[in-house]
Amino acid sequence: MQVLHLFLPLVLAAVLLPAWGQVANTTTSDVAARQRQLKAFFEEEWQYELRHRPEFATSLGDKRYNDRFSDQSRRAHQTDVEQRRSFLARCEAIDPAGLPAQDAMSRSLMVRNLRLDIEGAQFKPWEMPISQFGGPHTQLVDLVSLTPFDDERDYENYISRLHRVPQYFDQIIANMRQGMRDRLMPPRYLLEKAARQAQEIANTSADASPFNKSAEKFPSTISQPEQERLRAAIQEAVSHDVIPAYHKLADFLRDEYAPQGRSEPGVWSLPDGDARYRFAIRKMTTTDLTPDQIHEIGLKQLEQTESEMLALAHGLGFKDLASLNEHIKKDRSLYASSGQQLLDLYTKYARQMEAELPKLFGRLPKNKLIIMPMDSFRAKDSVPADYTLGAADGSRPGRINVNEWDPEHRLLLNLEAIAYHEGVPGHHLQFSIAQEMEDLPAFRRNGNYTAFTEGWALYSERLGKEIGFYQDPYSNYGRLENEMWRCIRLVVDTGVHAKHWSRDQMVEYFHRYTAMDEPNIQTEVDRYIAWPGQALAYKLGQLEILKLREEAKQKLGAKFDLRAFHDEIVGNGALPLDVLDHEVETWIAAEEK
Repeated sequence: MQVLHLFLPLVLAAVLLPAWGQVANTTTSDVAARQRQLKAFFEEEWQYELRHRPEFATSLGDKRYNDRFSDQSRRAHQTDVEQRRSFLARCEAIDPAGLPAQDAMSRSLMVRNLRLDIEGAQFKPWEMPISQFGGPHTQLVDLVSLTPFDDERDYENYISRLHRVPQYFDQIIANMRQGMRDRLMPPRYLLEKAARQAQEIANTSADASPFNKSAEKFPSTISQPEQERLRAAIQEAVSHDVIPAYHKLADFLRDEYAPQGRSEPGVWSLPDGDARYRFAIRKMTTTDLTPDQIHEIGLKQLEQTESEMLALAHGLGFKDLASLNEHIKKDRSLYASSGQQLLDLYTKYARQMEAELPKLFGRLPKNKLIIMPMDSFRAKDSVPADYTLGAADGSRPGRINVNEWDPEHRLLLNLEAIAYHEGVPGHHLQFSIAQEMEDLPAFRRNGNYTAFTEGWALYSERLGKEIGFYQDPYSNYGRLENEMWRCIRLVVDTGVHAKHWSRDQMVEYFHRYTAMDEPNIQTEVDRYIAWPGQALAYKLGQLEILKLREEAKQKLGAKFDLRAFHDEIVGNGALPLDVLDHEVETWIAAEEK
């Protein structure tokens, strides 16, 4: 595919120019001292992050704060901003001159991250913490599957955390009430979905509650009497703390909060809507592209992808895309017959790609990948599949969560591409390799610039084609539909949030250009409304990686090694696109010499 070069100069309009690679006349002892200072600073800031966000620490496999939740009080959010201002001043005060390139880059990235956090605080994201696509009501359930249960201490910490659920939700509700006063409200219809999700969890009995799963099976090292004590304590906490807290939250969402939700789907309708969307674009894409520029890129990329799809349609014997799409919508053999079939197909595609990874990479991840059903309470309003990060120490594998809801209405066409996107060589490979880079500071090993991580995952869908997969032409058409899907995102996300499109316009746009199944279209549209700007990252990130690959091939000629190129792309952890460009350009120059 030809890369759209309109994109290239715009990506590099960086919010912070790289400060590494500077040459300075400094002594070895002075450089060493600043290296130690920087390393100590990174460790101090990282430990703050883990203490400040215990749920994040749990997700990484750090057990130290598994007895608590993050403080969601208004005062805590204000204090956090001041702490980040202090960190920023201290980090900027460390002179990068003469530092090794990786240290200087780490300093530059830390400064960038802190500036973005401080700038984003003006939009008070904690006052709009819930939507149908995520929030504390679903994240707490996800947290159970991320929590280790290896010994009695793990269970005691978990029980303490369960007792804190009412206070945690009370703080969240207080923030949402302030959001109502500040007129910072999600769309009403999305809040009604979130209320239903919370109610579904609240209505589950203590025995069947997802919060009770840890009591179903204990490690053999825990004695039987101790198992009985812990089981009773967990059930008591679920019955007297967790379930009542969920009922309270569901009642608040349904009766008080959702009725005040905004009527317009676009973020433009908030008091600070235009500025909020511009910030979301910069944060998610790591570019200074405007909504209009992104909209135009989407239209041009859509036209290009449509021509590829048309060629495939002709090969299948259809005169145009409309007739092929109509055939796909009516051919029941192209739809799933059961949730198990979906699970089996994702497993098949992930395993076949794992065997081929040495052809594409010199470095492979150590952590394992598993495929499992998505939690039923969120499946109805969620994507076809998503990825959950494994523990940094490998004690918990990464996993693809497969949406088994309403399988008879789910097309099979794009499963293969999604498996490569969410698993390998996509998210699982990239995140796992980053976690395993011991020479990088922790904030980089666990970093996530959306344009990079999602751009890499979308790029990875094509690698399946290059390796010889997508043998079924309908699966290959599904891959191209995924490409079209990401092109459409550039158009409809900017359409609803900057150009005042309606939800119906977004749905109609999908119907016009794709054969996507109805559940997927509906959840996708609601996702973009709930999460402004995030959907833009995929295509923009992929375009940058494709541009860099083409540049490397042109400049290196016979020296070009695809495995080395891929190792270079993922070899520094996640990066902003302008920093990625700088790093790959430096690598190309070194390879030329």
